This record gives sequence, C-alpha cells and structure tokens, in this order.
Amino acid sequence: MSLRIRLNIVYTGILILVFLLFGIVVFTLTSTFLLEAIDQDLQDLAEQVVNETKAFNRGDVTELSFPESASIFESAAVFMIAVDDQGTVIPLSRNLQQQGFDELLNPIGLADANDFTNIERDGLRLRVLTAPLVQVVTDGEQELIGYLQIARGLTEYDRTLFNLSWMLWWAAIVAIILSLFLGDWFMQSSLRPLYEIEKAAATITKADDLGRRVPDTGRRDEIGSLANAINHSLARLEDSFRAQQRFLADISHELRTPLTTIRGNVDLIRRMGEADEESLDDIQLELERMTRLVEDLLLLARADAGSQPMQRQPVQLDIIFADVYRQFSRLDVRVKLVMGGFDQVQVMGDADRLKQLLINLVSNGIKYTQDGGTVTMTLQQAEGKVQLIVTDTGVGIPETDLPYVFDRFYRVDKSRQSSPKTGTGLGLAIVKWIAEAHEGDVIVQSRVGEGTTFMVTLPVWQKPQPATQVVKEKASRRQRLLQSASNKPGATGS
Repeated sequence: MSLRIRLNIVYTGILILVFLLFGIVVFTLTSTFLLEAIDQDLQDLAEQVVNETKAFNRGDVTELSFPESASIFESAAVFMIAVDDQGTVIPLSRNLQQQGFDELLNPIGLADANDFTNIERDGLRLRVLTAPLVQVVTDGEQELIGYLQIARGLTEYDRTLFNLSWMLWWAAIVAIILSLFLGDWFMQSSLRPLYEIEKAAATITKADDLGRRVPDTGRRDEIGSLANAINHSLARLEDSFRAQQRFLADISHELRTPLTTIRGNVDLIRRMGEADEESLDDIQLELERMTRLVEDLLLLARADAGSQPMQRQPVQLDIIFADVYRQFSRLDVRVKLVMGGFDQVQVMGDADRLKQLLINLVSNGIKYTQDGGTVTMTLQQAEGKVQLIVTDTGVGIPETDLPYVFDRFYRVDKSRQSSPKTGTGLGLAIVKWIAEAHEGDVIVQSRVGEGTTFMVTLPVWQKPQPATQVVKEKASRRQRLLQSASNKPGATGS
C-alpha cells in the first residue's frame, strides 16, 4: 500500500471519528434542549392549573373544582387528567372527555413531587408530568387531595430529532466522500515532489552518474529539506568517489615510479653481470620510499576505520618540541632551522603521534625551502590553547591550492617539488588527522615566493588540583578575610 493511500485512510478515519463525536454531541444537546423546553411548558401549565384548583369538603368527601378556562387545553397535542383522593379519574381536556377516557396517563408516576415520564399510548409517545394537588389546612399544614397529570405529544420532538439525525448522517457521508477525493488530490499534489525525487534517484542509480541532482522543488518545507539533503549527500558521494579515484590513481603513480626505478636497476645489474653500488643505492632508496608510503597508507586506512590506537595521557609538549628541534639541527641540511617562541605546556594525547606531526611539518618546510632559506619553529600558549607554528621562507603555495593541501596525494605545481623522491604525498594528511584526533585543528597561510606557515592549535591540559590543596586554599582565604575584618576600625573580638 502506497504512502498516499495510507495517509488518505488515516486522515479520513480521523475525520469520521471527529464527525461521529460531533454528531453525538449535537444530537444529545439538541435532544436535551427540546425536552427541557417541553418540560418547562408542562410545568408552567401545571402551576397555572394547580393554583386555580379549589377543594370543597362535603362530609368525608372532598370535591375538586377545576378552572373553567378550558380554552388553554384546546390543543390536540396536550392532554390533562386528574384524580381525587377517592381515586376518581377526572378528564379535564376535551380531547380526553370526548373519548370517555377514564384512566390515568401514568399510573405509576404518583409521588409527592413533580414527576416527568415518557409513555406510549395507542402508538402515541407522550411526555407526562404528574403533579400532586394539595390544600392548606389548619396550622399551615398541607393535605394531599389528588394528582394532576398533563401530557404533551412528542411527535414534533421525534420528527425534529429524526430530521437532525438524517442531516448529520448525510453531512457525514458527503464530508467523507469529499475527504476521500479532495484528500487524495491534495496528497497526490503534496507528494508529487517525492515522486520526482524518487524518479531522479532511480535515474541516477541506473545511469551511475553521481554528477546529477534531484530537482529543486523550491519548497521550504520538509520535502524541500529532503531534496536539499539528498543533493548534499550526492555531492559528498561524488566528492568521495572522485577522491577515491584520484587516490587510487595517485597510489598507482607513486608505486609505479619506484617500481620502474627498481626494475631498471635490476635489468642493468643483470646485463653487467655484477652489482653496481649506485644501482643498489637507488634500489635501497626506492624501497625505503615504498616502505614509508605503505606505512603511511596503512596508518590512514586504520584511522579512517577507527582502529588506529591513540593513547590519551598527559604529554610535555615542550620536550617533544625540543627533541625534534635537536634532531633536525644535527642534520646537515641546506636550510637554517630557527627556534622561535618556546613555552612550557602540557597537552593530553599520544606523544608518538604528536612527535610525528611536528616532524612532518618541519620536513615539509625544509623540503620546499630553497638553499639558504629559514624554517622557524614556535611553541606558544595563548587563551588556553597551544599553538605549534612552523614557518618557512620557501616557494609558497598558490591561493587556489590552499584548500587542498591536506588532501591525500594532492600535488601542487611541480615547481614546488624541489625533491619529489623524498616524500609520499601523505605527510600533511597525517598532520591533519593527528591534530583532529587531539581535538585540535591545523590551518595554513602562504604567499607565493614568500613562504608558508602551518599552525596547529591544541587544547591545553591543566593538571587537576588535589582536593587537600583546595581545602587549604579555602581555609587560608577565610583566615585572610577574618584577619582583614578584625583589623578594620570599630571591629571587636569575641
């Protein structure tokens, strides 16, 4: 069953339930109001008759005298009858007198208070009011002298309720039919963008073209948000797919070069019949480069899978910084390594990975700096953050390439690659992963011909203060406050 049909059924079911409750409330209230109006008419009529009724005592017999204004009882829908204390039934309305009616309308309704009852006589439904007739005797006491019963036919009442019920039923049927047709039309119109999105997604899947996008609905509701989310997902999938293709191509290129060199040197050795030292050195160099490449690829693959172990312990970053500086200072490099700011700071993280991050940045700066240039290392603390800054005076990076320098195997202009055989193209990608794994970030600033600056920002780790020390500081602060208060003019001791 489609979503459109399910929604239409649900909405129609809700409409039926609401209309049913509405009909019950309307029918009940109308019935109550009409019956209350009939009861009020009967009660007013009964009070008028009771007030005009007189009683005469003739020995042990009490005779009742009812009002002669019988014109008020001319209506065929009103019936009135009385019974005295001797049980004699007295028809008072002409419609009963003409029929010789000699029975009470409601024999079981005789009580000390007014009683309303629905009865049926000869196929006619009646609303009967039974009211006691009393007279005042000596000492203000009341004596029951009979009963008065007034009835009104419920034909109009029943006809009104019947018509109302049919009106409600027909209104409900028409509303349900309109709801089904209009609801289906509205659902189809509302869900049309979803159908278009479904068709576009199916076309993209069949055509295997991630460059296509689902149509923009132009709506600002959930469907429009869904279309935008799908387009964003497709864009990310396209970028990821292209990055994967570029990644595979770069790996093939990086591995082809050393393999070609090794194969050429092996062929040369075979033709010469003996090992050449220069050829062996080239083979060794290329094997080492391939080893570094495979290790870096394995590291990033584990990082992507979340299986690369990362220790979390306090690390004295200034010690690592000094070790890397001494390590590169001892090398016979063609550029000058300079120590900038140097603060003593601690961070929470993996000491080996942080050292690898710093080595990659310094190596990158030395690699792309001309002979006689300078690479400056700076470690400083600012606003609760640690900043690792490596600045070189090298060839710089074009502004268009800056957003991509941390991509794997990304290659800037070949003119920057002063020694292309020394790197794997993964160093900066590893730097970014290590920084983010330590809840930090890395940014790059560069100008062509002037140099490049990499800045890694990491959160500072503060050693937790022992609880006893906190208590001592609070006690000392309280003592100082008391002493200060006692030294004020007018202060007295206890």
